[in-house]
Amino acid sequence: MEQNQTPEPKNNSRVLLIVALILVLLGINGVLFYMNQQKGKQNEQLTADVKAKDVKLEEQIKQYEALKADFERQSQEMQGMGLANDSLKNRIASINADLLKLRSFRAGSFTITDQKRFRDRAANFERQLRVKDEEIAKLKADNEALYTETTTLKERQNKLTDTISTIARTNQELTDKVNLASRLQAENIRVNVINGRGKEKDDDNDEFKAKRVEKVKINFNLSRNDVAPKETKQIMLRLIEPDGSALYNLSTGGGTFMVDGAEAFYTSKQEVVFDNTKQGIQFVYAKGADYKPGAHTIELYADGYLIGTSKFTLK
Repeated sequence: MEQNQTPEPKNNSRVLLIVALILVLLGINGVLFYMNQQKGKQNEQLTADVKAKDVKLEEQIKQYEALKADFERQSQEMQGMGLANDSLKNRIASINADLLKLRSFRAGSFTITDQKRFRDRAANFERQLRVKDEEIAKLKADNEALYTETTTLKERQNKLTDTISTIARTNQELTDKVNLASRLQAENIRVNVINGRGKEKDDDNDEFKAKRVEKVKINFNLSRNDVAPKETKQIMLRLIEPDGSALYNLSTGGGTFMVDGAEAFYTSKQEVVFDNTKQGIQFVYAKGADYKPGAHTIELYADGYLIGTSKFTLK
């Protein structure tokens, strides 16, 4: 019985050793579990920080893109008003540079310092944007007022131009009427002929023998005209032969003048002072050669207008 009880202390030691080992293993496992939990929490925090950084970065990028669009809008509005603004171009260039930098942070670290720096720059850009919007609004209001004023002035000018045109047209019509009314008229036109012996002959039928005609004598009166001014007038005589050509000789006082915008020959002319007394005027014309038989026409002009006409026949 005593021999069988001797090994019990060794068994107890072994049990204690096993228990101790188990406790150590449990402790190590506990420490490892705790460390894994802490590392998991750290990873979760890092993931959350990265996500937060990405969100803020994208928000900042969107803010700068919106600022760029607003400044480009302002630039277009200024151009639409015909105004150039280099400061807007410079701001758009600065925003483009900032956008490039911000987008580069997607592949790197977007620190708190970076976030504050770009947030402050964005705030400054927004202040500049508001100031420029106020300036553009004032320019638009001024332009609108100027456009309204210009339109009103143009309407007044058009009305004034129409009035002036109407007055000018009326004045021209009156002038034309006065000019027409002031035209002289020849009356009582009589034709006599003078032969080579200086003897004058008249004929109620205005028919004469061509071979005996040395000179042609034309008498007439200027009708009364209270509208015509009392002034010097040039009276032109055209003696037109049967073939339709006007007698014309520089040596006998002939020349040219304008009739209805065209040049015409006259046979003789003289200056008279119109005095509105039905004054008499006389032309005596010597051709210096034989006259052609047939119907001759006498035309009298003043101021380029026909004032009287008559005919006589040479046999």
